[in-house]
Amino acid sequence: MVTIHEVAARAGVSPATVSRFLRGRRVRASAAIQTAVDELGYSPSAAAQSLKSGRTYTIGVVVPDITNPYFAAVVKGMESVTRTEPYRILLGNSDESGEREDDVIADMVRRVDGIVLAPATEQDRTPLNVRDAGVPLVFVDRDLADGEDFDAILVDNAGGARQAAEHLLGLGHTRIAAISGPVDTTPGRRRREGFLETLAAAGIAIAPEHDLIGDFREQSGYQLTLSLLSLPDPPTAVFTANNLMTLGALKALHDMRVGVPDEISLIGFDDLDTGPLLRPPLTVIDRPMVEQGVLAMRLLLRRLDPRHVDDIPRRVVLGTKLVDRASTAPPRTSPAGTAAPSPAGRTRAR
Repeated sequence: MVTIHEVAARAGVSPATVSRFLRGRRVRASAAIQTAVDELGYSPSAAAQSLKSGRTYTIGVVVPDITNPYFAAVVKGMESVTRTEPYRILLGNSDESGEREDDVIADMVRRVDGIVLAPATEQDRTPLNVRDAGVPLVFVDRDLADGEDFDAILVDNAGGARQAAEHLLGLGHTRIAAISGPVDTTPGRRRREGFLETLAAAGIAIAPEHDLIGDFREQSGYQLTLSLLSLPDPPTAVFTANNLMTLGALKALHDMRVGVPDEISLIGFDDLDTGPLLRPPLTVIDRPMVEQGVLAMRLLLRRLDPRHVDDIPRRVVLGTKLVDRASTAPPRTSPAGTAAPSPAGRTRAR
């Protein structure tokens, strides 16, 4: 690679003069320096470009859980956009914590040109501070309770949960449980609302012991499913509100030797690469995960364009689809025609 020192030697000036020229400063030997740059094929480093433009050419991306395959897919979508742009991604993990999110963003806000954020909670105030500091910000997956002033790429969480409820109702289930995510997050609140409202519209009142709140982690899905299995009258179907809790629920059912879907049907929100390979293959509510990342990054890069810096916020809501596999089926019925409950804490091998 050609260095700035070689350009300076060719132009007969000092490296400091070349540096000033590359930053857009006026220098007497500008013509000679430009000729040397052209003849040597010199390409300024990202650092030099940043000095000249005032940009870092870095995009901050902050997600609640970097171990979640969903966010991995979203970041993959973002990276596919920056691959053809002069930008790189600086990834941060808030670990589902508002305080941790504050620290991560405070560390990166002076090092990036813009931020794509999945807020830890709907009550976050950090995004407001980022906006007031003049740093463009786009939400992905999650929103603020009053987030209309921000660009956002979201998904129809309530609609997806409605699809899950309608699927279970269509199979004939009436004793249904929901393991929701934190209700102070957009997906946790909206998925729970959409699911319960659909059951209510069908005349199904979900039992309080079947309406559980988790934390979007696998262990949460595992423990809450165990609590459902310990009930005297466990549900015949369970809806889990994200992929990791679905895996936890499936593990609990397997550990307790409960047949899926023979004894309990399981449907989750968000597909997994391994979803078709699991036993049984998982019925899920799927959404365009990579596309969410692509659209979020494109929206942020558009916001960084001086021509669009004052555009009104754009808010895109993507749809979901039911992927019907083998983890859901009609409830098993007794000879009397009623759903037969699974014994709590079943340990029988199948």
